[in-house]
Amino acid sequence: MKKAFLIIAVISIYSCKKENRYDKINNASWVVGRWENASRAGLLVETWKKQDDSTYIGSSAFMVGNETKFFEKIKLEQHDTIVTYTATVKDQNNGEPVSFNLTSATKTQLVFENPGHDFPQKIIYNLVGNDSLIAEISGAENGQPKTETFRMKKQLNP
Repeated sequence: MKKAFLIIAVISIYSCKKENRYDKINNASWVVGRWENASRAGLLVETWKKQDDSTYIGSSAFMVGNETKFFEKIKLEQHDTIVTYTATVKDQNNGEPVSFNLTSATKTQLVFENPGHDFPQKIIYNLVGNDSLIAEISGAENGQPKTETFRMKKQLNP
């Protein structure tokens, strides 16, 4: 009887651990979808989708008319207990990906940092209501503090 109880207890503990294995990246589930900011300068579009339990993939683009002025591939990925935000921009960093580690997460905010990167060193996503987010990149550029803020609305019918 003791042996059966022990086996059931071990299976239960393992099952609970497995369900929570990707608990850190699940804090980011609200990014899934298409987010936009249309302004006189152009159209900013960021899209995210869940690839699997440990990975969200996306892209960010800034367009002026039919011309894409900026494009990056982005990925959120959890390995063990570490979540990274990785961006790959064709004409930056020799086309190599740059990763930022998740340093803080709540149900409405994600903070990623890479103090060794030129700019930005910090990326913050804030969920503002169910259909709005504010993304912010910040750090030092040429020795001067710099912050860029991007307000986006979720597109319900992308």
